[in-house]
Amino acid sequence: MNANDVAAHWESNAETWTIYSRAGYDKYRDALNTPAFLNMLPPVTGLAGLDLGCGEGSNTRAVARLGARMTGLDIAPTFIRYARESETQAPLGIDYVLGDGQSIDFPEASFDFVTAFMSMMDMADQRGVPGGVHRILKSGGFLQFSILHPCFVPPKRRNVRNEAGEPIAVEIADYFDESDGRIERWIFSSIPESERAMLTPFSIPRFHRTLTSWVSMIVEAGLVIEAFGEPMASPEVALAEPVVADTRIAPIFLHVRARKP
Repeated sequence: MNANDVAAHWESNAETWTIYSRAGYDKYRDALNTPAFLNMLPPVTGLAGLDLGCGEGSNTRAVARLGARMTGLDIAPTFIRYARESETQAPLGIDYVLGDGQSIDFPEASFDFVTAFMSMMDMADQRGVPGGVHRILKSGGFLQFSILHPCFVPPKRRNVRNEAGEPIAVEIADYFDESDGRIERWIFSSIPESERAMLTPFSIPRFHRTLTSWVSMIVEAGLVIEAFGEPMASPEVALAEPVVADTRIAPIFLHVRARKP
């Protein structure tokens, strides 16, 4: 599977994804993943940042509200259209660009930092991405990205629940299977069942890599890892949004920050 195939899958997802994530059905993102990512982010006020795989722009806008001058890049035209519409309606100074994160077409040393919210794991040529990020980062700049946790969300994962439906364990398999481009089909689980039945499931290309592979890609690109994050829902968040309670058993997401010396 190549970048064109990935683009086609994400373009097919973009309309439904945007509508339902903006309606509040992406519980993992809103209740846990994005808040934890922003909490881990160093101060960015006055800095120039690139959001790699920006989707419909919600996370890009969250970083811009912290004072950064943001550019958003995504491979799906529908995502970029929605992102630009939001910028027109409530300007934050964000420039949205249609493009491929595997071949980042910006001048050398263009940005103080790069963010990638749950996007790098979906790119067909992941090994080349950190090198491209290194090229466009200024000296001392950083990359911060989030992915599905390679150790706890390999190609096969099943939540184990007790009789009350509470998560008590996770079952995982195929951790070392780095097969490229398997397609996962799902829809936000918090959408009402009657409505979900009328929707076409998302078509998500999966490019699983082991933790060793991720670390080697970053190090080989010349970046220095300086922080890891494994978001866990607090008891209060798990009670308010039960869908994220399984993160109290084992993490679903991994956050990484790496810096260009």
